[in-house]
Formats: sequence, structure tokens, C-alpha cells
Amino acid sequence: MDDYPLLNLFWTMLWFFLWIMWLFLLFRVIMDIFRSQDLSGWAKAGWLILALVLPYLGVLIYVIARGKSMGKRDVQEAKERDAAFKAYIRDAAGTDGGNGHKGGHVDDLAKLADLKDKGAITEDEYQRAKSKLLV
Repeated sequence: MDDYPLLNLFWTMLWFFLWIMWLFLLFRVIMDIFRSQDLSGWAKAGWLILALVLPYLGVLIYVIARGKSMGKRDVQEAKERDAAFKAYIRDAAGTDGGNGHKGGHVDDLAKLADLKDKGAITEDEYQRAKSKLLV
């Protein structure tokens, strides 16, 4: 350790961190290339070849050219996953609650949660209404 100064250790760790960050970005770009529905097959192949043959430059060009739409696709995918999850929960937890329609309590709880998220009711009001529904 005497022949490897602390500053050299710092620079080595910095370069290692940057390399890991670049690998992360490379995989994100490759995932986005395949996930993108607005690109044709040839365009996907071209972007993939650019990202793999000229790795640093290709990834940088892709992020500059398609970075904004990359973020929009991430948001859209997250919304779709959230909606699918909520639909699955409503379907799985839905039972005939005695009021003639399937999932009555579940729908009411979902409406309460939406009201709380929008700020229409406070946390205390939400908890009181939830306890009344669950009784």
C-alpha cells in the first residue's frame, strides 16, 4: 500500500464508478431500443449497432437524440404497470359485499384513497371513513 498513494486510490475508485455508471446507462439504452414502438426494425438494429460498435459515443448520441422520449416511455410504462396492478388487486379482492355488486368495499376504498391522494380529505378523515367501511 505504500507505493499506491491515496490520490491514486481515489482516481481508481472514480474511474471504476464511472465505468459502472456507463454500463448501467448502456443497458438502459439497449432496453429502451427494444422497448421503443416508434422505431422500425432497421432503426433498432442501427441504434444497437451504434451503441455496441462505438459504445461511449453511441450511447451519448442516443441519449441526446432520444433522451426525452426515453423518459416519456418510462413514465408511460410505470402508469400502465400501476393500472394493471390496481386492476389485479380489485379483481382478486373483489367479493359480493352484500350490496349487489362485486367489489363494493374495494371500489369504495379505492375512491377514498384517490380522494386522499388528491387532497380532498385529510389523513384523519380517510382513516375514519376506512374504519367505517371495514366494519
